[in-house]
Amino acid sequence: MCGIAGLLVLSTTYQSDLTRCLVEITNKMVDRGPDAQGQWISPQTNVGLGHRRLSIIDLDPRSNQPMHTADQRYTIVFNGEIYNYQELRRGLEEKGRRFVTTGDTEVLLQMFAEYGPLMLGRLRGMYAFGIWDEEAQQLFLARDPFGIKPLYYAEGNGCLYFASQVKALLEAPGVDLREQSAGHVGFFVWGSVPEPFTLYRGIRCLPSGTWLVAGKGKVSEPRQFASPAGTFTQFNWDEVPTNQSECNARLHDALEESVRMHEIADVPVGVFLSAGVDSGVIASLASESGNPVEALTLGFDLLRGTPQDETTLAAKVAKQYGLPHDVEFIDQARFVEQRDRLLQHMDQPTIDGVNVYFISWLAHQRGFKVALSGLGGDELFGGYPSFRQIPPTVRTVSAINSIPSLARAWHVITAPLARRFTSPKYASLIEYGGSWGGAYLLRRGLFMPWELARFLDPEMVRQGWQELGSIGHMNALVQPLVNLSGISQEQRDFLRVSALEMSFYMRSQLLRDADWAGMAHSLEIRVPFVDMALLRKLAPLRASKVSPRKSTMVHALKKPLPAEIVNRPKSGFSVPVREWMQATPERGLRHWAKFVYGRLWTSPVGELKEIAEADDPPTAA
Repeated sequence: MCGIAGLLVLSTTYQSDLTRCLVEITNKMVDRGPDAQGQWISPQTNVGLGHRRLSIIDLDPRSNQPMHTADQRYTIVFNGEIYNYQELRRGLEEKGRRFVTTGDTEVLLQMFAEYGPLMLGRLRGMYAFGIWDEEAQQLFLARDPFGIKPLYYAEGNGCLYFASQVKALLEAPGVDLREQSAGHVGFFVWGSVPEPFTLYRGIRCLPSGTWLVAGKGKVSEPRQFASPAGTFTQFNWDEVPTNQSECNARLHDALEESVRMHEIADVPVGVFLSAGVDSGVIASLASESGNPVEALTLGFDLLRGTPQDETTLAAKVAKQYGLPHDVEFIDQARFVEQRDRLLQHMDQPTIDGVNVYFISWLAHQRGFKVALSGLGGDELFGGYPSFRQIPPTVRTVSAINSIPSLARAWHVITAPLARRFTSPKYASLIEYGGSWGGAYLLRRGLFMPWELARFLDPEMVRQGWQELGSIGHMNALVQPLVNLSGISQEQRDFLRVSALEMSFYMRSQLLRDADWAGMAHSLEIRVPFVDMALLRKLAPLRASKVSPRKSTMVHALKKPLPAEIVNRPKSGFSVPVREWMQATPERGLRHWAKFVYGRLWTSPVGELKEIAEADDPPTAA
């Protein structure tokens, strides 16, 4: 896990000092890689690559980056892990390639030298990297299919820049830092900034599962090579299990292999453990491998002894699987002490991530560089209420929408009442609820688009919502699954919601939060449920009449979870941010969103500025 950066001169108009610029960008990411740092400028002084290293695999300095091939043609900076690197290495050695390190970076570099962009389909892992080809005078950038690792790029003053963080690119000269309407509107609609947008007009996120090339004065458009939703239909019918026993056995083997692969490291590995099924399954499977792992659990003083306190049940899970267990309670004083640092590392605004920040802090305090997380289990196995709520909403509202003009009339009549008495989403039910994308907006949206003009510039709202095109993109995403033959309507509905949750909420919020919050403490968070090889193995299981759900996953374990965990109602991980922030009774998640935005954005306006400058939370509970 690292921080990467680079720049490529596209035009002779570029006048800045390459070395100084590269160092400034790279040094903004010290926490991403405190173990080593390096910069390299090409012989023609037209490209530079920078790296901050967090040493996890092959701790020897010879694996520091930027790294070159023996003939000096290719140079790489890489952030992430390639879990099947040993298998790939054996294949390359059979082709006559030789290695001087034992890590995955050199394997990735040699893979590109052997296969070019086609090697992306062979990689299993999380990654964002840049490779310079000295002979072709071309820069290659790529990002993993789920978007676990971030990569941002920008142009300015005749140069292309890239980095692992938006804030690092703020140091790049000539980048257009005016507000990007879609990024600002996207945050208030979704609670995070949807890719490929950022808050800045000139800085873009390389979309998940894409690559681009730059050179000879040009930058290509991103080209997609893989997507999670695209794997849902990629299976052979003769691979579909015919009974529950077979399904359970194959599910266990696929999950166990993923956890085992994600444990590969030359440093100790921890496991984030809550009172939920997903983290419990990860702990169970990790205990099967025989590798030493330690469970880490976060508690909150305000929740101690309440049903939201997860520490007691987490302790039962750790005991069940014989894992050493470390518990830490966070109080309001600790939150206030860490709040400014938390916001500093947030990079892009989000309404979530506080819990990940503090559990990562705990892992760092205990000396860990790697921790496994159960993130992604709900998206894979239907753990969210959205799996139950969205399909009937779409069917019911689409039928009502056959009546002309009813959607607009409903909105006009109910909007004033909805603001005062209930959720504003009810005012948009008929307008949006008849499509999959619209129903997903109602389920996940923080603010409805029509609310934003109360505190953002109306023209920004209009333009930003149009640029986002959220509902259209979501409808297009699920369209290939509408007529998927051979499976039931219920299974198709499940796959549609799963695709939406993976491609929007998980990608732009959960995975991004895991990255910045972990990196704030120099911790690599690994997510065994978020794995393309696992997804491919699950595809034929999903098509069976015994398609795996949360209950299937639980029963597939060799040693069962405690009954209290299995029977516990689904609940989100509770963090008392509202109580910590609360100065008036009405302040809640929306206030937190405005607070975060006002603190992170350099030009808050109106109500947002007032909220951002409001009194700090009280220091005593």
